[in-house]
Amino acid sequence: MKKRVTGIGGIFFKTKDPKATKDWYNKHLGFNTNDWGCTFMWKDNDGNDCTTQWSPFKRDTAYFEPSKKDFMLNYRVENLVELIEVLKAEGVTVIGNIEEYDYGKFGWIVDLDGNKIELWEPNN
Repeated sequence: MKKRVTGIGGIFFKTKDPKATKDWYNKHLGFNTNDWGCTFMWKDNDGNDCTTQWSPFKRDTAYFEPSKKDFMLNYRVENLVELIEVLKAEGVTVIGNIEEYDYGKFGWIVDLDGNKIELWEPNN
């Protein structure tokens, strides 16, 4: 397996008031926010279009579980199916099953500190 993580796909964090947080970042830092947060566009070393998502979540979200932390990182990966199998063989805790959407495949693991990590293989 060559590459594992190819970049940061998203930064997700809990906040008391996601709308107020998005509005603050829009007003003071110029984030182009929408219902999901803000999508940053960039190009990788091969010139491919890429995105990184910034998203505030409500404090009571269950999306970060089983982690009790206030944040979750999303990493862009290549060949998620193969990577999940390699991580399982290495003893990494894998959560749930791979899910597929129009914009890519998602899988989840837990790191040594109990942080839930989202792995995303975008559709190109």
